Amino acid sequence: MNEEIRILAINPGSTSTKIAVYIDSNPVFIQTIRHSSKQLEAFKLITDQFEFRKELILNELKEADIRLDMIRVVMGRGGLLKPVESGVYEVNDLMLDELQSCKYGEHASNLGGIIAWDIARSLPNAKAFITNPVVVDELDELARFSGHPLLPRRSIFHALNQKAVARQHAKSIMRKYNDLNLIVVHLGGGITVGAHKKGRVVDVNQGLDGDGPFSPERSGSLPVGDLVRLCFSEKYSRQDVLKMIKGEGGLVAYLGTNSAYEVEQLAAKGNEKAKMVYDAMAYQVAKEIGAMGAVLKYEIDGILITGGIAHDKYFVNQIISYVHRMAPVHVYPGEDEMKALAMNGLRVVKGEVQPKVYQ
Repeated sequence: MNEEIRILAINPGSTSTKIAVYIDSNPVFIQTIRHSSKQLEAFKLITDQFEFRKELILNELKEADIRLDMIRVVMGRGGLLKPVESGVYEVNDLMLDELQSCKYGEHASNLGGIIAWDIARSLPNAKAFITNPVVVDELDELARFSGHPLLPRRSIFHALNQKAVARQHAKSIMRKYNDLNLIVVHLGGGITVGAHKKGRVVDVNQGLDGDGPFSPERSGSLPVGDLVRLCFSEKYSRQDVLKMIKGEGGLVAYLGTNSAYEVEQLAAKGNEKAKMVYDAMAYQVAKEIGAMGAVLKYEIDGILITGGIAHDKYFVNQIISYVHRMAPVHVYPGEDEMKALAMNGLRVVKGEVQPKVYQ
């Protein structure tokens, strides 16, 4: 195929929107648009941010002189849908309806498929896809038990980045991903820690709204009895409590900011509370790594730390100080999600991957 294939990748996260344009496998434009808590608090629902984020994306592309009419594929980060196999899915009416209505939950990644579809439909020769959405489900059956049949554990995690980094690591050591046992830690607005057993994520904390370590804006696991009593105290509405868990939990609740960088700077300047909270977040991440080590029976080929907060050497070293005896630790700062999105789009156009139908 001689034609140059142009791909637009869109990755909405809880605190940022990342965009990239690839020509074949080569990135020609990459940008991260950051969103502060103040900017986002104006929107009641995450899907209300659709026009706000889309316009920011289009403005960035216009300023960079990107010709949208030459885009063939628009790849969106997958959102909260029903559990699916890993793979590439073309955005269809059912998917769009479920993302817009937040049928399976609210998350910034819901906007990925919606914005990708809206941009693609305005272009002369483009299609919209998602790949490895956050609801990729490979859990072992034992991992689904929570303690009550009405509340089964669900697989919601940073599947796109965790899978991409795991494959990247396997390639770097000349091994196959499907032959390795890995613990992959994604440190972002949400934090997820996955046990990758021979190519399957057999257990992972549901980092969206109430499982695992607290994060920049999520509470993680809370004392359940106390949470129930708080819910029925008549002091807080349903929406108030949900915001405490996702959006206004974690660093936001303790320190009033969703920026790990700001907290790290405060701690470095001697703010004892900031240091204590930051150290507690690292402590909880390390505990979750230990739990996933037990899942893998401590037969672990490596612990991989990735995501935006992985740029912070202090925070990463805090985690490593707890877990370094379990297995070799490898740090891959940032996300490989943009490349993973683009390369899956390229494979679709080249006919190397058959898109799956969401139904």
